[in-house]
Amino acid sequence: MVSDGAFDETVAPRYDDDCADMFTPEVLEPTVALLAELAGGRPALEFAVGTGRVALPLADAGIEVHGIELSRAMVAEMRAKPGGDAIPVTIGDMATTRIGGEFGLVYLVFNTITNLLTQNEQVDCFRNAAAHLVPGGCFVIETGVPRIQDLPRGERFLAFDAGDEHGGIDEYDVVGQRLVSHHYRTGDCAGRFSSEHRWAWPAEYDLMARIAGLRLRDRWADWHRSPFTDTSRTHISVWHSTNA
Repeated sequence: MVSDGAFDETVAPRYDDDCADMFTPEVLEPTVALLAELAGGRPALEFAVGTGRVALPLADAGIEVHGIELSRAMVAEMRAKPGGDAIPVTIGDMATTRIGGEFGLVYLVFNTITNLLTQNEQVDCFRNAAAHLVPGGCFVIETGVPRIQDLPRGERFLAFDAGDEHGGIDEYDVVGQRLVSHHYRTGDCAGRFSSEHRWAWPAEYDLMARIAGLRLRDRWADWHRSPFTDTSRTHISVWHSTNA
């Protein structure tokens, strides 16, 4: 049986609560609006569809959405929501799992590209996205920009949140391009959760895209299409298929 990975039955039931800030209209409305525009009325495929945070409102916007997801526990959470049974989901690794059909949009949000822990796996993910796209279709990722410049010289740990109920610390391996995000919660969701990631600069993702036959179309700092600058914390990158 395929493992659920880091987002298993102990994590999935509290995922929406832990990530509540990402479910607000202020976050989701511009996300869905831009993805719907890029889909252009064609079917869309979400890699790591999770609990349906983006897939469900995108489907409500009139886009036919399919998903690939490693974690059965996360999909079970989506199935329990209104409209969750209507999203076709294939269980598998987003880097290698192929499904039938062709898509005008493949997308991967909320830093999930970094859950693939080797460069080869990330390249395979780009290739898999390209294999699902119609000519001119788009592959979109949303991910953070590595905060290496914020690390004091010789240090490995960097705090990214210090709220009343949540504290977060990233532990960087600068040479290996890895980090472990440590999350500490109090209150009803008290506990500790750590997840490992492989970070990359936007230029490396552009090279992965080129290897996969994709070319950069746009890059913004957020879903509102703010310009991407040297102080941006995140990037929304859009590559398009050049296959005839």
